[in-house]
Amino acid sequence: MKRLLLFVVLACVSWSSLPQTPSKTKEDTLKNSAREAIPGVEDTLQQYKNFKKTIQLSQKNKDFQALGEAYIGLAKWHEDHTVLDSSIVYLKKAISVYEKQKMTKKLADTYLLLVMNYSGTAEYDKGSEAVYKALALYEKTGDQRGIGQCYTKICDLLYYSDSYAEGAEYCQKAIAIQEKNGYEEDLALSYRRLAENQLFLGNLDESLASMNTAINTYKKMGETGPPLLACYNGRGNIYKYMERYEEAIADYNRCYEGAKAIGLERYMMPPTANIGHVYILQGKYAEALPYNLRAIEIMKRIGNTKNLWENYKHVSNIYSELGDYKNALEYHELYEQGHTEYLNTIIARKDSELQVKYETAQKDMEIMDKEAKIAQQRKTQTLYIVLAGMLAIILFGMFFTLRNIRKKRKSLATLNAELDAKNKQNELLLKEIHHRVKNNLEMVKSLIALQSAKLEDGASKEAMLASQNRVQSMGIIHQKLYQGENLGSIEMKDYFMNLSEGVLDTFNAEEKVKIECAMDNLNLDVDTAVPIGLIVNELLTNALKYAFPEGEKGKINISLKQENERLFLKVSDNGIGKTEGSKPKGTGFGTQLIQLLTQQLNGTITEEHINGTTVFFNFKNFKIA
Repeated sequence: MKRLLLFVVLACVSWSSLPQTPSKTKEDTLKNSAREAIPGVEDTLQQYKNFKKTIQLSQKNKDFQALGEAYIGLAKWHEDHTVLDSSIVYLKKAISVYEKQKMTKKLADTYLLLVMNYSGTAEYDKGSEAVYKALALYEKTGDQRGIGQCYTKICDLLYYSDSYAEGAEYCQKAIAIQEKNGYEEDLALSYRRLAENQLFLGNLDESLASMNTAINTYKKMGETGPPLLACYNGRGNIYKYMERYEEAIADYNRCYEGAKAIGLERYMMPPTANIGHVYILQGKYAEALPYNLRAIEIMKRIGNTKNLWENYKHVSNIYSELGDYKNALEYHELYEQGHTEYLNTIIARKDSELQVKYETAQKDMEIMDKEAKIAQQRKTQTLYIVLAGMLAIILFGMFFTLRNIRKKRKSLATLNAELDAKNKQNELLLKEIHHRVKNNLEMVKSLIALQSAKLEDGASKEAMLASQNRVQSMGIIHQKLYQGENLGSIEMKDYFMNLSEGVLDTFNAEEKVKIECAMDNLNLDVDTAVPIGLIVNELLTNALKYAFPEGEKGKINISLKQENERLFLKVSDNGIGKTEGSKPKGTGFGTQLIQLLTQQLNGTITEEHINGTTVFFNFKNFKIA
């Protein structure tokens, strides 16, 4: 499908075969249709320029069909030559055009292209949302081919969320539609997806038969490009789990060499990773290592990261078997992080799917309600003709309606229970994420401390100490988030007290300086608490460094309050203050950071140097939790 669309766009931007006459002006050319203005060439960079020029001319001439096709062509260009994120951006632009122009068929087709890219970036929740939007549009227009394609895409998404049985059911539904209507190209893809799900259901022989059906169908069509290459890679996976390793490597090499021949690096990545996996299964760890490292490098470069965490795991196991435990630990930590992100996307996809199903159920109930009202009106009109018969019909209708209502209520109750369970699971995962972020920030702080201990330059050590305090400030935020009841808010008074203790401990000033928080309890959103915490951290650091020289004792006061939709922060000390005409101390980075954070919260700063230093802040942009 993508190759067909790319061909259409390139055809749309080709020159006429007739030579251009010298009398034709630049303005005359711009008045032409965008489809006749730009030459089609084989050079990839020139293709990119052609698409960009086509977009400009289509916008100028309001040729929205050409504009949408150009966006899709540019998305395909990025998919083949750069990263998937850029491809997604241009597909969304095409969707925006088709939505405004009510081009239903093209809108649905573009949603399907978007699903493939979201699958490649492991954003399965977004992919699920897109495929159900496409399915709704195809069902509305009765497009059987589109419905079958959606079922195949849903099967693929379910495969990556480990729902293999459900995925196989959707593929079989797609196959039934495609066999009935003779959609051979779609049928081959559905058999491939079915084989992938059957593989992890343990049905190896059935999986191999389905994959061979897909391969034979593509060969019958004369296909030699990516669709067939993907089938070779898939059949290699089946042979791998059947422990027919030589046949598996042969199919992986077919996929790799075919992709290399047509210059598509993203199709070279799966067989590379899979050859490494075969060697792991055979205990050939030294031979496996370069393949898996190469696969990771390709995944990162092209942005197709859905299997990145799995390859991190393989490389960690390889290094462990080879006795390189340092690298094994490093890649295991990358695996843990990637696997957590993968699980989060699965949960998000499930939530998205439940939401879509819930909205569909609501629409079904509204339709049933309208149909019941229409039926009631008809019964009323015929009541005087056949009173006895209509009475029986009304009683039957009431019974049928009540039974359906009971079923709907039971279904909604089950759905609500599932949503509650998902919410609790999400809350637990969010707490774990905050806990890990806090631990990681503690590790960063410790690493900075170790590094600063080796420095001899005073200015460098001072900068490293300031960095420690900033990391500590953010770490306390995440600690409060996972310890508290509300995962989205921070109680600022308690936070300031913990932050003050940490800064005093850093400067070994507990006996010398006292920090007081003269304020009521105030809960702030985390997006507001982080910049305010960093501001207070910088002010406390400056006061401890410069306000109390030669071991002098002193006091620092912190207050934060909300008044009339404004947030007021005051930090004061009774130190030596700032004399008129004195030069600023330090590098000035802390002051610059305070100013930037204040601008972020749409605030103002005022300083006062009477009996010490007092800094006032007035914030307009903040969130109370």
